[in-house]
Amino acid sequence: MRTEPSPGNLPAREHLPAGNAGTPVLDVVIPVYNEEKDLQPCVLRLHEHLSRTFPYAFRITVADNASTDSTPVVAARLAAEIPEVRSYRLEQKGRGRALRTVWSASDAPVLAYMDVDLSTDLNALLPLVAPLISGHSDLAIGSRLARSSRVVRGAKRELISRTYNLILRGSLQARFSDAQCGFKAIRRDVAQVLLPLVEDTGWFFDTEMLLLAERAGLRIHEVPVDWVDDPDSTVHIVKTATDDLKGVWRVGRALATGSLALDRLARPFGDDPRDREISGVPKGLARQLVGFCVVGALSTLFYLVLYSGFRTFSGSQVANALALLVSAVANTAANRRLTFGVRGKDGAVRHQAQGLVVFGIGLALTSGSLAALNAATTEPAHSTELAVLIVANLAATVLRFLLFRAWVFPDRHDESPSTVVASRAPAVPARPPVSPVPPVPTGTASPVYATVPQSPYVHSTPGAEAYGTTTSAPYGTTSPSYDHQTWGDATMQMQPVRPNDHDHDHDPRNGNGNGYAR
Repeated sequence: MRTEPSPGNLPAREHLPAGNAGTPVLDVVIPVYNEEKDLQPCVLRLHEHLSRTFPYAFRITVADNASTDSTPVVAARLAAEIPEVRSYRLEQKGRGRALRTVWSASDAPVLAYMDVDLSTDLNALLPLVAPLISGHSDLAIGSRLARSSRVVRGAKRELISRTYNLILRGSLQARFSDAQCGFKAIRRDVAQVLLPLVEDTGWFFDTEMLLLAERAGLRIHEVPVDWVDDPDSTVHIVKTATDDLKGVWRVGRALATGSLALDRLARPFGDDPRDREISGVPKGLARQLVGFCVVGALSTLFYLVLYSGFRTFSGSQVANALALLVSAVANTAANRRLTFGVRGKDGAVRHQAQGLVVFGIGLALTSGSLAALNAATTEPAHSTELAVLIVANLAATVLRFLLFRAWVFPDRHDESPSTVVASRAPAVPARPPVSPVPPVPTGTASPVYATVPQSPYVHSTPGAEAYGTTTSAPYGTTSPSYDHQTWGDATMQMQPVRPNDHDHDHDPRNGNGNGYAR
């Protein structure tokens, strides 16, 4: 897994006001590969829907990843005819690669994508991006598995989808319901930090992005969708399912071994109430108790197995001491990493030494219990010994947690608690007020936005001039202009931008494409 440094902490979520006419609020990416037949109807239908219903400036970006048919020509023609359409040409395949490249270069504050077949009803698009615009959520996904979703598809795809999501829930504790729906959105400031950690470049890309976002504590909003299966889909189900299972194994192994540094993403915003420290309330007590209990239960089972093994060739006192010694070292290491979140080699020897002191106290309790049992009866049964040791270990466990928390792994932040911690959002110089989007003159067929300046991180590639397309900068390039910008006054009024009702006469689905020529 990648461990590149992230751009840093993000500012608190804010409502995104309508920007200048030349800056879109939403950038919808359509990744395509050899879709010469479906691309134009998809773009025209999506453009008509956004022009009629979306109250902000928008952009549609066609991300052509190494198509070998006339898809680049179709994309270039659409970009030339419709001001709100852009096209990118990538020379390598992979839906994840296309999304990461275009999203990394986009200047829109909200980024979305949908499949070219438009299986998802477009009426869910505004509910999908609204929580991101308002600042309520960080990512948003369409869900075909929600109770209120209305889905039409075959039994085979239904079984595969539900099985895949059950695997995610059972193996990686995923809480989102539908990882595979091709209908997702993310805030650009979140994408700038999250995308460098996503390794997959294919169909597992968005699943991996959701898993990392959820583990990092980001808020994921789910929208029930109406979805109709495309019978002509070119997705290879078996190969995609195999690659997804490999991705689940890779991400699960990285999370288990700690090779993915999600601490860089944890609490990226300064508006989480759990970040506030209140006097008299120990920080992280509930989580530490749960972790300590789990580790303690496993350690007790490990101890009993060791004791039973050592008891076959030694006395009860020797077997108890050896079992406690081995299990104590493992218990201290597990609590250090899992319960108290201490990583690295710094202080590991000191922690083990202090753990041995705690072990000595536990040894005194358990050995004293055995001594009392032997004093009461000369030859106690093995089951009686185990029962006495369990009770003694429970008492030692409570004392061990208190000593671990207060002495071995103390929380340094609790030494000087404050009432409320200030937001970690960096200070940003005041910006001039943002002009609202001007109203569209009466009688125009559709809204016309000023041409969006090309991003400085997009460069032309050989042969792209023939199509009028461009490619983004190589993956991993960080925009130097990204400086945790804010988006102005959250109470700024939005100026709706929508055409007149008679624009329905230019519906591209009726075969009239001239209405979109500019």
